[in-house]
Amino acid sequence: MASPLEKALDVMVATFHNYSGKEGNKFSLNKNEMKELLLKELPGFIGKKKDEAAFQKIMSNLDVNKDNEVDFQEYAVFLACIAMACNDFFHGCPDKTPRTK
Repeated sequence: MASPLEKALDVMVATFHNYSGKEGNKFSLNKNEMKELLLKELPGFIGKKKDEAAFQKIMSNLDVNKDNEVDFQEYAVFLACIAMACNDFFHGCPDKTPRTK
């Protein structure tokens, strides 16, 4: 039986491949594929306005090698950054249940 972390990694990989290659390279996300992924899988990240300028900025920041696509490594770094931001946000919140050492 897979652990919760193994399941999370599986979802991360499967989600990438569900969207990649619909329009071209099956190992990367073009702008349309990345936009669809963000809108469907992370709707709170783009916001309700679906701001095109915000999306273009996200895409530009993700596309490290400037090939107008997001490869798996760029996608994984993006998810890691979101995870770090969530951790930083919750780090300052008081625990509802104390942790034992």
